[in-house]
Amino acid sequence: MFSFLQKENIPHIVPVRKHGRELKKILRGNHSRYAQYTMMGTGEPLDLTLAIDVKYLQGRNKKFRNVNLGYVVYGIGWNPRKISSIYKNRFAIESSFRIRNIVRTKTSSRNVVLRYLLTIISFLLKNIRVSLQWIFFSKVQRGPRTIHEDLFRFDLFHLFVWEGLRKKLKFVTVISVLRRIS
Repeated sequence: MFSFLQKENIPHIVPVRKHGRELKKILRGNHSRYAQYTMMGTGEPLDLTLAIDVKYLQGRNKKFRNVNLGYVVYGIGWNPRKISSIYKNRFAIESSFRIRNIVRTKTSSRNVVLRYLLTIISFLLKNIRVSLQWIFFSKVQRGPRTIHEDLFRFDLFHLFVWEGLRKKLKFVTVISVLRRIS
């Protein structure tokens, strides 16, 4: 994937997973920096630029220590702190892909357009449900809103949507027969 992105000259930010001795060694330290890493794979070796942002937890989660956050970057000249904050904002997009897997329809079609359409519909369904929860199932109180997830679960929302479609499209639910089995 990285070789393709670099070959096509596409700027990207991808988080680094701490696997292997060399990566763990690179991701140690007390200051933000850039580092070079050579990834060995089945093909030819690939040189990657790592942006390492070091943050001090300041007692969050009862931890007082540095955390090294590493990102593979290409085509971006920002400092590591800015890269970390940009990726933190993009995390919502990636979590929406995980949410999509919850509402994903199962199809055996190889048609890319159909699969993309179903993905968009799944995102819309999830967002509609979240909007309905935010409007109708959030507790009125001082301070931040809290949503009661149990009052309007996704499976109930799914059932409402399915029943609405069934009534609107007039699905056949009863078949009349000429002879009865006795």
